[in-house]
Amino acid sequence: MLKQILKELAPTQTTLVAVSKTKPVSRIQQMYEEGQRIFGENRVQELVEKEAVLPKDIEWHQIGHLQTNKVKYIAPFVSLIHAVDSLKLLKEINKQAAKNERIIDCLLQFHIAEESSKFGFDEAEMKEVLNSSDFKNLANIRIVGVMGMATFTSDEEQVALEFRYLKDIFDRLKNSFFSSQDSFKEVSMGMSGDYQLAIAEGSTMVRIGSLLFGSR
Repeated sequence: MLKQILKELAPTQTTLVAVSKTKPVSRIQQMYEEGQRIFGENRVQELVEKEAVLPKDIEWHQIGHLQTNKVKYIAPFVSLIHAVDSLKLLKEINKQAAKNERIIDCLLQFHIAEESSKFGFDEAEMKEVLNSSDFKNLANIRIVGVMGMATFTSDEEQVALEFRYLKDIFDRLKNSFFSSQDSFKEVSMGMSGDYQLAIAEGSTMVRIGSLLFGSR
């Protein structure tokens, strides 16, 4: 299945994040041997445990909701933090990155779904953050794009509209705040059930778990 998905993604140059949450180290190692190098985890404890025993050239992405008190555990090695949903979290990532003499890449999470249970900024909040002096003083983070999760529904039209909305947000932020930064290029949206819709709407990075590893 990995080869099939990579073949499908190749023409669009979409990055595959293999979501390995709850999966044993042996399965990740197997996928690593098939050539996959980017893995995503939801839980910090699981991420730290797996990073310690798996090959060091794996790019680890923290994709789940992240509490500020957990940032210090992943700051030494994490490649990308997807779900950054507050200025408080940005400040903590910056602080821990500085302690580790690193610059940590982050995605700004936006609330694009109907479900109130999903996390994320709205556009007005985000503009306030990006215009603030607090944000401008964060020297150890790099904002490389946006992330969002669509409503869990079988209505493909609704999902496509939500993805299109996130791509529009990305475009507006790019023009207003990041026009000179080539690194601001990622739109992380799409999972096992809707990644094809996401790619059609401009996703550059899909987070796929159950299709690759089987359901939990």
